[in-house]
Amino acid sequence: MINRLWWLPAPQDFRGSLNAAKQAERPAEALRALANTDLDLGQILALDRAIQRLTPEQGAALPTLKLAMLGSSTLDHLLPGLRVSAMRHGFLVDVYVPDYGQYLREVLDPASGLHQFQPDVLLLAMDATHLVGSDLAAEPEAALDKIVSRLTGIWNTARDAWGAQVIQQAVLPSFPALMGSNEYRLAGSPNDLVAQLNARLRAAAAEHQTDILAVDTQAGWDGLLAWHDPALWHRAKQDVSPAAAHHYGELVLRLISARQGRSGKCLVLDLDNTLWGGVIGDDGLSGIVLGQGSTQGEAFVAFQKYARNLSERGIILAVCSKNDEANALEPFERHPDMVLNRGHIASFVANWQDKATNLRRIADELNIGLDSLVFVDDNPFERNIIRRELPMVRVPELPEDPALYAHCVAQSGYFESVAITGEDRARTSLYQVRRASEAARAEATDLDGYLKSLNMVMEWQYFDAIGQQRITQLVNKTNQFNLTTRRYTDAEIGAVIADPAKIGLQVRLRDDYGDHGIIAILIGDLQPEGTLAIETWLMSCRVLGRGVEQACFQVMADEARAAGATAISGRYIPTAKNGMVKDHYPKLGFALAQEAADGTADWLIDLGSVPEQPLFMQIVKGG
Repeated sequence: MINRLWWLPAPQDFRGSLNAAKQAERPAEALRALANTDLDLGQILALDRAIQRLTPEQGAALPTLKLAMLGSSTLDHLLPGLRVSAMRHGFLVDVYVPDYGQYLREVLDPASGLHQFQPDVLLLAMDATHLVGSDLAAEPEAALDKIVSRLTGIWNTARDAWGAQVIQQAVLPSFPALMGSNEYRLAGSPNDLVAQLNARLRAAAAEHQTDILAVDTQAGWDGLLAWHDPALWHRAKQDVSPAAAHHYGELVLRLISARQGRSGKCLVLDLDNTLWGGVIGDDGLSGIVLGQGSTQGEAFVAFQKYARNLSERGIILAVCSKNDEANALEPFERHPDMVLNRGHIASFVANWQDKATNLRRIADELNIGLDSLVFVDDNPFERNIIRRELPMVRVPELPEDPALYAHCVAQSGYFESVAITGEDRARTSLYQVRRASEAARAEATDLDGYLKSLNMVMEWQYFDAIGQQRITQLVNKTNQFNLTTRRYTDAEIGAVIADPAKIGLQVRLRDDYGDHGIIAILIGDLQPEGTLAIETWLMSCRVLGRGVEQACFQVMADEARAAGATAISGRYIPTAKNGMVKDHYPKLGFALAQEAADGTADWLIDLGSVPEQPLFMQIVKGG
């Protein structure tokens, strides 16, 4: 079953749907919908052929990703799964695979095809035999040092040459054991070398901003023989079995999507038969199945614990239930075995409206896109309605047994992440702060007076190494209040820190209700003629309407003057999600310099004529 993505729904009439997709007005969208189903190997190959036949005009709605795969074994059989997985994640992928065994030459030779290709992502897929050999190692520590040094050199070359995201495949433990469970006691054992190498690669990846493709972990879950077939290895030098190719592509695209801020942000939970067994409105508090003494009750507790753990690592939790609100709230407030309480839930919607309407309400309330939602519901009717009405919402196909709910959500990879920051862990409390603040605002009649009463403090400081990871994360996942939606690698943010001609500002906000964390990122580039060009300006939507935009501009204007600038320019590049900031610069007093046919607009303001703006907060410099 390894070639199946069991958390996806089964396709309905695959052949008919594929033929209809080819004839559709928007074939890329139709093919993407088909890619979001649980396909067998033959269906994957058929879908891949259709994807490759898309004309440039038909595929223009999806961004193209340039992916280079460097390996020491046969890789071509992995390409269909990669292309189908890319379509599922909203990309078209152009894959470059060099000649067999030529990866080092490709990296080191500036005239190679790899250097001409200029990849966005470099995937290193080395097999165990190539890296550690199949013999007992006489000096295992020295051998491991040499392997890690060689690979980290490739990582650094890729970042320096192309600014590429680097993905290092973990090594599959494909050797037969020599000592069984105590293999680690045999110094230089090939299997033990693989285990030690994978541990070293993970440590080095954390230091070198590289992402690990954890095929070893997945093989541990599915069984090694589902991922590596010894017969195919000897016959065709295929390290990853063709049966696992689709799952392999899915794991790769999750990492790419996570780096680009496309992972889910919010887990939306149904209640009855999802967080507990039974129907609270019919069965009452004492009648629902939850807690010790019941197999199902313990399974629901385990799922709640998983949801709570997701919340503690930064995933927003919401509730969407067809219920009377009072009934829906009762278990959260009174049931002794509830793991989740009302404080864990950032948005609680329980009524008798359709769930598509309520999911839109949740997204609006949280100021996130619908494509940030992952909707978990035991009812297949509700799941299918949401897939039809809101195809951008991710909906895992829950199994019937609640004991598998947590595994289903985990295996779906919808919350894939490449880094965790302190602010991720505090996200639920940030939304609680925002909810309390907005409740108070709703009761206020004098907006200016209300804003002043918040006692807001906006603290800004230059980019620094401490905040670098969080800055990179925000830049790559913020889509709505983002003037250019330009993405940066961690290395590129580091370059901003080091460049004296760049001004990088990170901005925090506190008020009487709490600390909102980093809420704005601005990057300016001082031009030779004396204009500071704002190449990135993004903000968290949760603080809009408080005058933070004006306060940020005041800080940037002051810093621009201090750097010797006489004017500031800003660019707006329209996307499907950032229409809310179309008029951002004119509202601050900028004049239109030029506008392109696609809506891209350049704005300019003389620093001697910056208009006075009302500010409702204290501005302080941190650091």
